[in-house]
Amino acid sequence: MTNALIEDLQWRGLLYQQTDAEGMEKLLNEESVSLYVGVDPTADSMHIGHIVPLLTLRRFQQAGHRPVLLVGGATGMIGDPSGRSSERNLLNSEQINQNVAGLKAQMERIFDFGEGETGAILVNNYDWVGEMSVIDFLRDYGKLVNVNYLLAKDTIASRLETGISFTEFAYTILQGLDFNHLYDHHNVRIQVGGSDQWGNITTGLEIIRKTHDEETKAFGITIPLVTKADGTKFGKTAGGAVWLDAVKTSPYEFYQFWVNTADADVIKYLKIFTFLTREEIEALEVAVQEEPHLRKAQKTLASEMTKLIHGEAGLQQAERITAALFSGDLKALSVDEMKVAFAGVPSVELAKEDQNIVDLIVEAGISSSKRQAREDVTNGAISINGEKVTELDYTVDAKDRLDDAFAIIRRGKKKYHMVKFN
Repeated sequence: MTNALIEDLQWRGLLYQQTDAEGMEKLLNEESVSLYVGVDPTADSMHIGHIVPLLTLRRFQQAGHRPVLLVGGATGMIGDPSGRSSERNLLNSEQINQNVAGLKAQMERIFDFGEGETGAILVNNYDWVGEMSVIDFLRDYGKLVNVNYLLAKDTIASRLETGISFTEFAYTILQGLDFNHLYDHHNVRIQVGGSDQWGNITTGLEIIRKTHDEETKAFGITIPLVTKADGTKFGKTAGGAVWLDAVKTSPYEFYQFWVNTADADVIKYLKIFTFLTREEIEALEVAVQEEPHLRKAQKTLASEMTKLIHGEAGLQQAERITAALFSGDLKALSVDEMKVAFAGVPSVELAKEDQNIVDLIVEAGISSSKRQAREDVTNGAISINGEKVTELDYTVDAKDRLDDAFAIIRRGKKKYHMVKFN
């Protein structure tokens, strides 16, 4: 019998590879199971490329299964060769612990960690790998995996010409060891991962098979790589990766990333990233086709994702900044919101002194000449912090310096500049 959750995952484009699909559907139909996703703490924050397996695991939780979230305190010290052409830089234990704390806080945004049977569990593989001796590792696990088997793995085979250390060569065994440990101690039956994790997942299944006498019921699922319709890489902006951490990527910037999604991608992303129903998404698909200028689908995607990752307060801030920039009414924003909203606009540093408006906008490069500056002011094209300035003898002084440090000057409708005073 087909499983409703698996059907939904297929509709959303979230299934790439499965081991024994029929057996796994039978298991999901018969009982509530535990599943896991592993994330190595290579940074103190995840970016949006990391969260597709996590959001998929959350769908299993909503369907009555238990998510087990593994943070790789041990494997993060080794480095996964998957998808890389060179060795990773090794992190020290202090960096790893700091990164683990950051990832945990972000996972708590996505999952329900309640006390019930489906409450999420967070585990750290350093707790069982860290106390293992080299002799134990080699005797108990290294003996189970043939070198020829490892050489056939795409992630390892692709590195043979450029070179791969024994450290990264052994990574897949460590991850297989994790699956085996979770199978024994948390009754984990399914591992979920990105498409680059297929080799590591199947190594885990091989180790489980060889360490258990009884017939095992363990399975693996991978999720396809998320791509954009134009072929460019998903999750990148001119400023780099889109992080879940509000300091690295503000809620406003996060919201803007999603709201700027192309029509060709937005329905695909609604299926992958949001928990909207099939009916809701199909209605938005009609809106894209019939009223694309309203961008209903993009606004819904941005709202759903920003609320999930940054909460209601983060969403409200993002929407408030967006509305203020659209209308030009900057007075609705706090000083801190001003800093966030204009972090990426052209900026210049000037001396902290009282200055005539015409002289200032010429010195800051906002107007090209004094003649042009006088024309801009008298025509009402210049605003400071959302207040229009039309007097040629206006003096920019302490009242205009936000936090006594900067001012936002707009020329025309859309050209913003930040003047920093020092």
